[in-house]
Amino acid sequence: MASDRRAFLGVCSAFGVAATLLPGVLWSEIQKRAVARVTREMIDDAAVVAGLEIADEHKASMVRGLNEQLDGFEQIRQLKLDNDAAPALLFDPVLEQGTVPTEKIPARMSRLAALAVPAAVEQLAFASVRQLAELLRTGRVSSTSLTEMYLTRLKRYDSLLHFVITLCHERAMVQARQADEEIALGKYRGPLHGVPWGAKDLLSVRGYPTTWGADWLRAQQFDEDASVVQRLDAAGAVLVAKLSLGTLAMGGDEWFGGMTRNPWNPEQGASGSSAGSASAVAAGCVGFAIGSETLDSISSPAARCGATGLRPTFGRVARTGAMALCWSLDKIGPICRTVEDCALVLGAINGADGKDRTAREVPFNWDATLDVRALRVAYLEGEFEREGRGIGDGQESERQRLERRRIDRAALDVIRGLGVKTTPVQLPRLPWRAMLTIPKAEAAATFEEITRSGSGRLLAQQQRDWPTTFRVGRFIPAVDYINANRARVRGMQALGRIFEDFDVIAAPTNSVQLIMTNLTGHPAVIFPNGFREDGTPSSLTLVGDLFGEARMLALAGAYQELTNWHTRTPRL
Repeated sequence: MASDRRAFLGVCSAFGVAATLLPGVLWSEIQKRAVARVTREMIDDAAVVAGLEIADEHKASMVRGLNEQLDGFEQIRQLKLDNDAAPALLFDPVLEQGTVPTEKIPARMSRLAALAVPAAVEQLAFASVRQLAELLRTGRVSSTSLTEMYLTRLKRYDSLLHFVITLCHERAMVQARQADEEIALGKYRGPLHGVPWGAKDLLSVRGYPTTWGADWLRAQQFDEDASVVQRLDAAGAVLVAKLSLGTLAMGGDEWFGGMTRNPWNPEQGASGSSAGSASAVAAGCVGFAIGSETLDSISSPAARCGATGLRPTFGRVARTGAMALCWSLDKIGPICRTVEDCALVLGAINGADGKDRTAREVPFNWDATLDVRALRVAYLEGEFEREGRGIGDGQESERQRLERRRIDRAALDVIRGLGVKTTPVQLPRLPWRAMLTIPKAEAAATFEEITRSGSGRLLAQQQRDWPTTFRVGRFIPAVDYINANRARVRGMQALGRIFEDFDVIAAPTNSVQLIMTNLTGHPAVIFPNGFREDGTPSSLTLVGDLFGEARMLALAGAYQELTNWHTRTPRL
């Protein structure tokens, strides 16, 4: 029966047969005929779904070729490719070489008003990285006291918010004591030195489990720290916890420990998949966190929890040691309390590592003093004006949608209040949703063994039916996957032409830009732009040119200086 099933999967994959036929014609035919090979009759059934008409005289040679192909498929499956086995085909968002920054300039941080040391260290729970850095640098607060405080808060609020998978207590205290000693000796490493942080639990950390949010991987460990973890260690940051993510970074905010909650309303999920990272930051339980995004896994939880999230340009941050989901879309980025915090973290994790072949060595030059009035800013006219549904609006009522549109439009007025001219633009009209066959196919390949072995039953079906998504992805024809990538290039070219005239594009977070910019590899920053009537945060997204994070973040930072949405804290 197992070999019959593999034969069935092979022929369906070859012809792109829809998953809905799984209990239907083809599988019935294989069982009825008690064969594990492709027949002429199966070709007829598969051809209907593949959109082909195949003459009878061609079927005999096709039967021979398909059965030979089945044997080849099985040989490759026997290789047992691990999650870190990257494909030979590499995605590069840059279509024209020589258009990315090459000069490295020292970071220019914002000026801080005089900071008073609070009577109790817990009063710093919601302080920004920039503020914590100054207190640590001047020795007025110790990393040890901050680390103990955040560890205590993580334990206290995890029972409410469910954002911790593993506390890294021993590792954290060793790092904190080392940071205090080095700072006292004048060996200051920079603005992250001594600052406690949390890692989305798809990043490997030696000596600790890396569960990927999956129940059957609770004991999984790796012998090497992820590149991002190594970079933050080198910057002197203190890892306090490995934080929750939706199962296999695809299960929203649900994992084997339950549903991670939104600190502003624990009746809501935190959204995902970087659920724990956003929830812990918003709850004042870490100084900052690291998340990852394939389609909306930084954007959505940052928006839901009222945090500030940065999705860098594809290829800016090396992904070695991070669970792979979709090789041509996965990106790693920070989730913080402020825009400048995101910039400081990006400065530490930016760059190639010599292992991730998609990662580039492109300087990131943060300048908090940049005059944003010189920026060329566009906004998505249709998305701000229309009253209909946007991406991800499915769970909102009509009143909630109208309220969010009102908040989005008010955000444009804030940008204009900075002395910035805004120009309406229309995005290229392309079948962006249809291109989602790309992540579906890549995810299905990455976790093929789950589908083939039947261990997909371990994934809860209510988690957006990801087991079904894996199965559907097995039936996407290679030809259509390649054509979707060709359409993707057309989208990259069209968006590239818009960025010839603009530095930043403002957009509602839940708009078509979310799919589009993840496919094209452009960076985005997501930050609070108000609160709804129910007390939960709303968000705005700014999109930047490829490797143009500095300008994009400068505008978002100026927005935050003019507002106080990001300084509000939930009542836990």
